[in-house]
Amino acid sequence: MSRTYVEKILRARVYDVAIESALVRATRLSTRTGNEVLLKREDLQQVFSFKLRGAYNKIFHLPAEQRAKGVIAASAGNHAQGVALAGQRLGVAASIVMPVTTPAIKVETVRHLGGKAILQGDSYDDAYAHAMQLATARGLTFIHPFDDPDVIAGQGTIGMEILRQHADPIHAVFVPVGGGGLIAGVAAYIKHVRPEVKVIGVEPDDAPTLERALAAGRRVTLPRVGLFADGVAVKQIGQEPFRIARNTVDEVILVSTDEICAAIKDVFDDTRSVAEPAGALAIAGIKKYVAREQVSGATLIGILSGANVNFDRLRHIAERAEVGEQREALLAVQIPEKPGSFLAFCRALGKRSITEFNYRFSDQVSAQVFCGVELRNGNAERAELFKQLAEKGFEVVDLTDNETAKLHIRYMVGGHAPQALNERLFRFEFPERPGALLDFLKGLSRGWNISLFHYRNHGAAYGRVLVGMQLDRKAAREFRAYMESAGYVFSEETENQAYQLFAKGG
Repeated sequence: MSRTYVEKILRARVYDVAIESALVRATRLSTRTGNEVLLKREDLQQVFSFKLRGAYNKIFHLPAEQRAKGVIAASAGNHAQGVALAGQRLGVAASIVMPVTTPAIKVETVRHLGGKAILQGDSYDDAYAHAMQLATARGLTFIHPFDDPDVIAGQGTIGMEILRQHADPIHAVFVPVGGGGLIAGVAAYIKHVRPEVKVIGVEPDDAPTLERALAAGRRVTLPRVGLFADGVAVKQIGQEPFRIARNTVDEVILVSTDEICAAIKDVFDDTRSVAEPAGALAIAGIKKYVAREQVSGATLIGILSGANVNFDRLRHIAERAEVGEQREALLAVQIPEKPGSFLAFCRALGKRSITEFNYRFSDQVSAQVFCGVELRNGNAERAELFKQLAEKGFEVVDLTDNETAKLHIRYMVGGHAPQALNERLFRFEFPERPGALLDFLKGLSRGWNISLFHYRNHGAAYGRVLVGMQLDRKAAREFRAYMESAGYVFSEETENQAYQLFAKGG
């Protein structure tokens, strides 16, 4: 199998549009980790992603009669731009079906590259279904983003370049994983030529497509995937990529959103470039691997796969990077409601800087404070901080890993409402598009009383809402039934500790 793919990779036609991207040393990250960390800069391709390699190779090898009829693809981003560019260079009409939630900059880029952008549906699955219908109706060739041998071979040229660029020993190559086309091509080549080199996949912990498939010994379909790293938000690994990966990939590491944000900051610190969330996965994986294995003096290579990040998402990334880098602790602390209490609390923190402080009067006895504290020594210092505060008599709750606290409650501290009887709290996600919030609110206008509502646009493809509803037991059952039938992704947060402390109703 590997030999067949090595031959396909060696014959792949990619350099009409792609450059042999640089393999550069991440100086700061190397120093911090005690290893030689190298970045394969696929973010420097002309569409700021590796995806043009596979798309061009696939379209180039189509028979003339198929090229003449045109091609079609479904994509919300990087693959769309690769197909559009390949079509422009080869004189092939290219249509790309994109979800209506796709940021305008990506739609405009496809059109600028000569592709025909067709907006359809809220998700990739919707766009894919429509693209397949059009392919059948119009006789177009569908260019799959990852489950195709020619696409895999095109992406595999990255592995070929890595081994040519670095002939010295390599401990491991870290590869971001979505549908699996990239890791399949890279692993097929590396394991055939230098089998001692580890190939390690990296996935978001809320989209573990390959990790779950390897554990089960078969492809599995995830019920839902997180959307922060939208470039790898795939529910099922491709059939052909999985066939290759199960024999060539050493392991898969899962990383959190905060760890991805921290990795984006690491890339910026070393290169002054801003990686997209999916593009920084490999760097997050390297850091987690080093911490787990305690390796030092090894050469670790990460594929920096793309830089197509929405500008308005940078606020969210910067906000979460400090937690992901273990440079900030979030805590709830109870202090006496009397003059001098805040000063006493600040003194208890020592020389640490307060990054956030939220408080509102509640009663005459005590006050609940939501606080962010700067850390210099990661989780070890975090544990010591909480121990010190407890020894000084403060009642402290660690909220650093509490998702609802980080997304919503930190902006709503002081929202207790004793008169809001039978209040239940729910967290929702829905596709972020014009009118989506209005549609959501219309669905709630069924006689239920809203007692709390928080919405914040994080610059992502999905909007997030926190809602308090006054519901007795019967109404709660009806509410849940309606939301499930409407297809909303939601979870009840009534027992969430952050809500109980800062915003609970009567």
